[in-house]
Amino acid sequence: MSPSASSEARVSLAREPDGTLEVRLSGRWALDAGVPSGGPLAEALASAPAPLRLSLLADELEEWDSTLVAFAHAAKTLAQERGVPVDASTLPPGARRLLALAAAVPPRVEPLPPEDDALTARVGRIALHAWDTAADGVAFVGETALALAAMARGKARFRRVDLLHAFETTGVGALGIVALVNFLIGAVLAFVGAVQLQPFGAAIYVANLVAIAVARELGPLMTGIVMAGRSGAAFAAALGTMTINEEVDALRTTGLRPGEFLVLPRVLATALMLPALVAYADLLGLMGGMFAGVTLLKLGPLEYARQTQQALELRHVWIGLGKSVAFGAIVALTGCYYGIRCGRSAVAVGAAATKAVVTGIVLVVVADAAATLLLYVVRL
Repeated sequence: MSPSASSEARVSLAREPDGTLEVRLSGRWALDAGVPSGGPLAEALASAPAPLRLSLLADELEEWDSTLVAFAHAAKTLAQERGVPVDASTLPPGARRLLALAAAVPPRVEPLPPEDDALTARVGRIALHAWDTAADGVAFVGETALALAAMARGKARFRRVDLLHAFETTGVGALGIVALVNFLIGAVLAFVGAVQLQPFGAAIYVANLVAIAVARELGPLMTGIVMAGRSGAAFAAALGTMTINEEVDALRTTGLRPGEFLVLPRVLATALMLPALVAYADLLGLMGGMFAGVTLLKLGPLEYARQTQQALELRHVWIGLGKSVAFGAIVALTGCYYGIRCGRSAVAVGAAATKAVVTGIVLVVVADAAATLLLYVVRL
């Protein structure tokens, strides 16, 4: 563009003998200089006989901005509506590029065929979606396993403060809800067992029922479910928000793997902290059973404690703690998976948190059932 001048934008029309309508653009084309009217050009294009060609001449321009492009685009549109070809070769190169960009036709998007509402089609779509999700989930677990192997070699890149923060949120922050749920579970289990055992004069064996069931099954299972609803949703929401804000993409751009930097600390913290929570939950569950036995069944505290000690073998405790490690890894992986795979909207964050909770609970229950069946087969 040339330096600013005092002259205003001018448009002059001339019809050549060969039928060409020349539109000479001169002067200073800027917003503060005003835009000439396009009325004379429209009248010239509509007059008879119609011009055979429209030529935009801009060799006398002093300065230009978007007003020139707007006028040229309007002139080109009027000419094309009447089937008149346009020659804009003398326009400045930048103006020609903007004019071509304004005239670009967006790619045509073919409408998707309507979905088949037949039962078999719906079942097929659900099955294909489940298969794709399972395959993607296996790949995600593989990425986390590679990050764990890198940590074992001392090459994993993540902030230690993130690991400590994950320990805090999955451990200390969950003590209250874990204590309440497991205390009540122990009390309810003791009450239900007493209803069946009291008619036989075997109320004291409520202690056996509560001790084995809490240490082996209900302690790790209920704690895993609570953590799926608490930590799993929190992981999905946090990573989903990072995905929306393109922070995950930024990590990949800088060469950091999200599996190492974001997922690994959360998986480690949850898997290592859950056994401690389960031990705490077992203690509260036994206390809940003792509370129900002493208050409802009128059993002596020492008698109940002695019967619990006799029934609770160490292998039951170790089985429950071993399950809790797997449950912690499942909860953390599920929450991180749906957070990393979150969509790009605020609604997607809520959907990711919901899927993380539902899927985490289902997988924890399935893993517990599979472990129970396996332990029954091997007689443990």
